Amino acid sequence: MTPEPRPRRRPRPQLQPQARPIRLGPRSVAALLLVGVIGLAALTWPFFSAPTSQVGAHAKDAPWLFAGLLVLLVGVVAATISESGLGPKAVAMLGVLAATGAALRPIGAGTAGIEPMFFLMVLSGRVLGPGFGFVLGSVTMFASALLTGGVGPWMPFQMLSMGWFTMGAGLLPGPDRLRGRAELAMLAAYGFLAAFAYGTFMNLAGWPFMDALSSNVAFDAHDPVHTNLARFAVYCVTTSLGWDLGRATVTVVLTLTLGTTVLKALRRATRRAAFETSVTFEEPGGAAPVTPPGGAR
Repeated sequence: MTPEPRPRRRPRPQLQPQARPIRLGPRSVAALLLVGVIGLAALTWPFFSAPTSQVGAHAKDAPWLFAGLLVLLVGVVAATISESGLGPKAVAMLGVLAATGAALRPIGAGTAGIEPMFFLMVLSGRVLGPGFGFVLGSVTMFASALLTGGVGPWMPFQMLSMGWFTMGAGLLPGPDRLRGRAELAMLAAYGFLAAFAYGTFMNLAGWPFMDALSSNVAFDAHDPVHTNLARFAVYCVTTSLGWDLGRATVTVVLTLTLGTTVLKALRRATRRAAFETSVTFEEPGGAAPVTPPGGAR
């Protein structure tokens, strides 16, 4: 007897590569690296200054450093947008997501760690890429500061940290082949760790300027590095651990419960927007060219 042919397996549908409304070019990468180095130096300088260094004596000059960092941030955003040729569709999506994130942030104001904005930033950065993610994170935090009246010397560091937070989601592996529960688990794990990193960065922004006489966990320029590291660790545990844990938990819960729906919506909107499709204008066959008013005759 002739054996019956085995049924052929249906090939798995191939995932379409994700479009990128903003692609990082050489100038954008250079600007991001410059801001990253200066931002990290501005945040971690207490751990690299010797007890005899004059850096601590210039702590009152911090507002000038913040202002310079903000200018660099604006330069990064401008370089990214100008190099990528950001079209009206990408500008519209940037405006919608930034407005949504800015509106979500005040929901948990005053409640420990309830900040749903971080969940939206993780998923947006994942779908739209690191370039769009950095711009979105910075613009969203700027809009949120204007909305809530949170404009101050800490705002540039909030913009930079949120830009890093959202850009990191766009740098996660497997954007064109990883889907489903594995992707949600990866995004939830990233959101959990990045929420703590964001809180640590913001602690570094204000901790060096505490009055050393009013607290035994404040930065003291005359103490060695290991002593200040121990003080900073105690400062984070006693002041912001509960808030950071709440932020991380809310980000994980929202990612696991609403992540699938939001990711599908973002990817559908990205496909329909067709960011990477070039627009061309062709004259219909046989039609005479239209002369613009005032043109050559």
